[in-house]
Amino acid sequence: AVVSTQSGHYGRVCPDVAGAGDKADELMAMAWRSIDTEKRIELALQAVTSNSNCASAHILLGEECAATVPEADKYFRQALKIADNNIRKFVSVPSHDVKANSLHRRDINICVYARRRVAMCLRKMGKLKECIKITRELIKEFPLMSVLHIHENLIEALLAQKAYNDVQALLTRYDDLTLPKSAVICYSAALLKIRPVCEKFFADVTVKKGLTTHQFDAVEALQRAVEFNPHVPQYLLEEKPIILPPEHLLKRGDSEAVAYSFYHAAHWKEVPGSIKFLECFWKDTFKLIPFPLEKGKLFHPYTSGTEETDRELLPLFHDVSVYPKKEKSTDCDSALIPLL
Repeated sequence: AVVSTQSGHYGRVCPDVAGAGDKADELMAMAWRSIDTEKRIELALQAVTSNSNCASAHILLGEECAATVPEADKYFRQALKIADNNIRKFVSVPSHDVKANSLHRRDINICVYARRRVAMCLRKMGKLKECIKITRELIKEFPLMSVLHIHENLIEALLAQKAYNDVQALLTRYDDLTLPKSAVICYSAALLKIRPVCEKFFADVTVKKGLTTHQFDAVEALQRAVEFNPHVPQYLLEEKPIILPPEHLLKRGDSEAVAYSFYHAAHWKEVPGSIKFLECFWKDTFKLIPFPLEKGKLFHPYTSGTEETDRELLPLFHDVSVYPKKEKSTDCDSALIPLL
């Protein structure tokens, strides 16, 4: 796909309603069930031929057939136009019509999905202001869709714009104890804590004088992020090559680390000194959780089956990262251990 996914596949989010009575819908129901890309595209093209207003067919073609980002954007905008028209027509439908209500829910999901994809296309084309505007509107209009993690797209776009205060405001809302965490949430929070202290951070000076309060807070935020997903630092430090993210990802796994690094490594490089700060402190996290499969510090114990799942999600040529093993400390590590 031209626009790599940062969430579940469309077919899982807004499937077509089987038995809707429209040939195009039936074709798309088969398309989403197929595991063959060429077959899905063929069925989508047949659906468009049967009914040019089949929004889900335009979605699939935008995801899997478009050769460029502008072309994908065109497909998604067409799907959005169709879904919006269907939603407007729904007001005249009797509320007891079960089939119509099912189709209406599907159209709402298509609308949300297509608008998010349009925003992601705009981000790819460098149109940050338009991307941020659409994403903010989505979050405001569909607050219950937070399960789709649309706010993570907004965080990435705001970081690209260097709107750090706006990112902090979002984290205040979504980095809550009651809400699920992600690498985007944890590492973005760490980056914002590191940013004010890393430019003037010198390991030799810190060894002599100790960590300041703000530096200590930054180290704690970094260790929290590393505990959540210990695979990310290897990509940010360029110890492992960053590849295109997979279609699906596993929270706390290597697949999530690949996706996070693909979209966010540039934001770390934009903050002078952040990579050096990361290099000095990330491994100390493992001293705080000596038995991560049995007990965590801030999160649940690390899942033992993560590696097997990641191997299924990531391409065969990729060297899947296993939970980082304890290694000999670097000079920077060993010098700073007494300070923590």
